[in-house]
Amino acid sequence: MAILLVLLYAFLSNPTTVLSAASAPFIPQDNFLIDSGADNAATSPDGRVFKTESQSTQFLKAQDDFKVSIPSADVPSPIYLTARIFVHEATYSFHMTRPGWHWIRLHFFPITNNVFDLQKATFSVTTDKNVLLHTFNVNNTNQAILKEYLVNITDPQFSIKFVPQKNSAAFVNAIEVVSAPDTLITDTATNLSPMTNFQGLPSYAFQTVYRVNMGGPLITPANDTLGRTWVTDEPYLKNKNFAKSVTVAPSVVKYPQGGSPLIAPQMVYASVVEMADANVNQPKFNVTWNFEVDVAFGYMVRLHFCDIVSKALNNLYFNVYINENMAISDLDLSHTMGALATSYYKDIVVNSSMMGHGLSVQIGPSNQGSGDLNAILNGLEVLKMSNTVDSLDGEFGVDGRKEESGSNRGTVAAVGFGMMFGAFVGLGAMVLKWHKRPQDWQKRNSFSSWLLPVHAGDTSFMTSKNGSQKTTLGLGRYFSFSELQEATKNFDSKAVIGVGGFGNVYLGEIDDGTKVAVKRGNPQSEQGITEFQTEIQMLSKLRHRHLVSLIGYCDENSEMILVYEYMSNGPFRDHLYGKNLPALSWKQRLEICIGAARGLHYLHTGTAQGIIHRDVKTTNILLDDNFTAKVSDFGLSKDAPMGQGHVSTAVKGSFGYLDPEYFRRQQLTDKSDVYSFGVVLLEALCARPALNPQLPREQVNLADWAMQWKRKGLLEKIIDPLLVGVINPESMKKFAEAAEKCLAEFGVDRPTMGDVLWNLEYALQLQEAFSQGKAEDESKPSATAVAAAVTPTASSNSENLPVPAESQVPAEVSAIDQHSGTAMFAELANLNGR
Repeated sequence: MAILLVLLYAFLSNPTTVLSAASAPFIPQDNFLIDSGADNAATSPDGRVFKTESQSTQFLKAQDDFKVSIPSADVPSPIYLTARIFVHEATYSFHMTRPGWHWIRLHFFPITNNVFDLQKATFSVTTDKNVLLHTFNVNNTNQAILKEYLVNITDPQFSIKFVPQKNSAAFVNAIEVVSAPDTLITDTATNLSPMTNFQGLPSYAFQTVYRVNMGGPLITPANDTLGRTWVTDEPYLKNKNFAKSVTVAPSVVKYPQGGSPLIAPQMVYASVVEMADANVNQPKFNVTWNFEVDVAFGYMVRLHFCDIVSKALNNLYFNVYINENMAISDLDLSHTMGALATSYYKDIVVNSSMMGHGLSVQIGPSNQGSGDLNAILNGLEVLKMSNTVDSLDGEFGVDGRKEESGSNRGTVAAVGFGMMFGAFVGLGAMVLKWHKRPQDWQKRNSFSSWLLPVHAGDTSFMTSKNGSQKTTLGLGRYFSFSELQEATKNFDSKAVIGVGGFGNVYLGEIDDGTKVAVKRGNPQSEQGITEFQTEIQMLSKLRHRHLVSLIGYCDENSEMILVYEYMSNGPFRDHLYGKNLPALSWKQRLEICIGAARGLHYLHTGTAQGIIHRDVKTTNILLDDNFTAKVSDFGLSKDAPMGQGHVSTAVKGSFGYLDPEYFRRQQLTDKSDVYSFGVVLLEALCARPALNPQLPREQVNLADWAMQWKRKGLLEKIIDPLLVGVINPESMKKFAEAAEKCLAEFGVDRPTMGDVLWNLEYALQLQEAFSQGKAEDESKPSATAVAAAVTPTASSNSENLPVPAESQVPAEVSAIDQHSGTAMFAELANLNGR
């Protein structure tokens, strides 16, 4: 009992860390292990049993295939002693029990046989979406080869297809399709250059290129609950004299609260490379590792740290460089983690344009602080990222699409664009001209801009500074390139206020000092051009005070630039958490949510067909000088279906906000936006991210966590502490009810945005009445007084309602108008009794 009390005291006195022993091993829900060509069950060195040939026939569809085997060989596992050879296309199909991340591991060993010389076998391997191998062969090796991938599977049926080249064959010795933890890859990482957030990692597939244990021994799958192999770092060290290895007992390593030992085993963090006493004149030097990679692809580099060398806190400050670019500056692990010997990792995305001749990682001491001149690195993972045609090998996609081949693809896009939008002929030519330029076809992160175009049907235009006028086809003012150069001080890097897949966004000043946001197209962005075209397609349909406004454009000298109003207070999210900005009052948060709801309601109902935003989140709700909320970013938007309940489409959006029904069925409706908006409401109430993998498992997903407390009737225990005591309980109750309805599992059970808007307006009126009552010596007014205080005037209500095209108010808006008036009293009558 005494020992238990000591351990409990140690845990409570340092809540930032937990003992790793408390974590159970990961048990995959999907676990397909196939030993191709095997007649007897084979057990891998880590104890996993693979299915035999007879047990796996249900998964394989092939013709004229052969199984071969040998009694023994110098291979790491018996699964390499058998193989199946395909002379025609063959497909393995698996029924998945859960969506999410999965390991795909393909094992190859060219067994000598009388059927086909596997040294010469050349073939491709694809999934339903991704190219894993293109014209692959073993390249005259007699070694076992493992190809490991991490893919986000969203369909219940998953297939792996082997396609031999003409007059050749394909083969495989073993296949693994195994669930991976959801926390293994989160939604965001950090761009190497410029140093910005990279979002949308779940939309990529990954291939493990290197997994290295710095300063420690080889780690086999037997010592990693996820079946991973970690090799030693010595072969990659540029100068071994600069590096020194340090190891401790694995039990010394702690994981942060909410952290997971599944990210990397203790053995990775229990060894480290630090700077050695290299007897050099300059004590500040770098330890360097060099890696060969395919420079045509981008990579996610995961860096693992654990300070097991320091004797005291705040004594180790160091920098990390990737390809000679600063990746992490002035890292103080003891400050970051609050303790020594505690695991930490950082994900850095390296664009293909920055690959040079390979990949180098360096660590060196920082100028910050007065501690030891030292730097450390415990582990490193290098994951290749799929390109724009979802390939991990070569430039062709599953459907034969080529990565960027020049003018053909741009011509097709422009012709289709012109047919759909004849009014945009001039701008379509601009898109085509820009799209024909040489492009780096590496996929970028999805563009979450500060900007959103509006109504292109407005044919008004402005006169440029030099007095010239040019028709703008409803896109506002035409700017010359020189005007925008002057406005942005020649696109000064210091003026960058946003970075995305389309390009950089610059703060500029035009004419009499009016501030604008200037979005300049990047010719290296393939995903950006697609999203740009989507935004343009919406221009003819949208006009609303709660959508960010387009001012004009420029298409001079093959430039593609859009100019928008400047949203000085930035994203809603920045005012809720993470930026140390002054806190918003509950009334301000309600008004912002109401403004965003009005914008979304207009999208759904204010045009003949309706528009589904598909990426509703707090970073896409922007605030102007007066904190008026405006919805932004139409890069992922879709026209709502006419005459049917949904539009079938691939899953797009941001994790944490994704409608689970849309995720499961890939059927998009306007109720998907309603679900996402429900998450936004909870962010406003709780002031925390939609997903936070650093928290304990039950708290990672805000929607799930908050609804658990809501069902207990204890939601007030997890709200933003700054709201405690100032939020009206009835206002919070009505607000929470609206969020809960938005988050219903099935879309049919969710309210329309019009209904959500009504509930939020009601919550605001309750809060205003509460605040007025407190101002009057907190005397509790009668039901009649409250009703009079909260009754909205006709003028204020009509001013704030969505204004669809040419004053044609949808029926749903009229219904809300009724709710906002006399219909409100039915609920207000019971206000005092609640």
